[in-house]
Amino acid sequence: MRGVSVSAALFRGAVLCGALTLVTSCGWSAADDGADGRLPAAPTGVTAAAGSATSVHVMWNRSAGADGYEVYRGTTKVRDVPGSERMVDVTRLRPSTAYVFTVRARDADGRLGPPSRQARATTPAAAAADRSAPTRPSAPRGRAVGSRAVQLSWSASADDRGVVSYDVHQGGTKIHSVGGDRTATVVTGLRPGTRYSFTVRARDAAGNVSPAGTAVRLTTPGSDDGRSTAPAGLRVTTHRADGAYHIDLSWVPPRTDGVITEYEIHLDGRPATSLVYGGDAPRGRVTYSFYAGRDAGVTHRVRLRARLPDGTWGGFSAERTVTTGARR
Repeated sequence: MRGVSVSAALFRGAVLCGALTLVTSCGWSAADDGADGRLPAAPTGVTAAAGSATSVHVMWNRSAGADGYEVYRGTTKVRDVPGSERMVDVTRLRPSTAYVFTVRARDADGRLGPPSRQARATTPAAAAADRSAPTRPSAPRGRAVGSRAVQLSWSASADDRGVVSYDVHQGGTKIHSVGGDRTATVVTGLRPGTRYSFTVRARDAAGNVSPAGTAVRLTTPGSDDGRSTAPAGLRVTTHRADGAYHIDLSWVPPRTDGVITEYEIHLDGRPATSLVYGGDAPRGRVTYSFYAGRDAGVTHRVRLRARLPDGTWGGFSAERTVTTGARR
């Protein structure tokens, strides 16, 4: 509708529907920007810190209604990020250069929200022929800060050219990064009553990374009965094909801060099979079928759980009972 006034657009919509009074009933109005007319909110808490002479680590907080994010360097989009992630390393930058970054949230229909506030970072000078990694961070410590966050600290690493940043890993996944002048940080977005393991690595301007420091293992206080992270609406039936019975499942993914890409299915109290999505995971009702044997009249108990975006397992769904060959 570039170059077309709102009133003219409404008039055209009215002609298509047959009358001006039918514009609203056609589901078409000047305020209609999609299913509910609301764009994703601008991401908050955007930070940028040099990770090396040629990279900058950008982080932000979750935006309501976001299905994904777009990261911009100046006016140029440099990365697409899935909605389950809120950090990215922007690479192939120039040493000793100042950069400005913004982030925009994108909803499931591909609509972009407004840009975030600008975050600035300057890459350090390149270190010529530097192949020596920093020493590992020593004396790591940690404590829970409430039921959904932990505070980590460590002693500084040594490097012949200087440490530029520290990378924080949860299990085997990098989840956070801070500048080389900092030896403490707070990790948020955790679950109550959950055990976590964190390690820290130092990075220099040439991108050399130290060995990981000793793991810090912490359990967040509180309890989590699992109901808020469990798959819902589990339905179980069976069907017979090629002389064998199969168990058919359908369920609704738990509502989490991100996309669920893995499920573990338990049969009669034991893990039976896993379902892993390598591409786009379904956000609506999920369906899955697996082999259950050739005998009719066998009763099974079925339940499942999801691996959450933070890497931990969520709660189990309600358990259902199904009998092979039984009439529906």
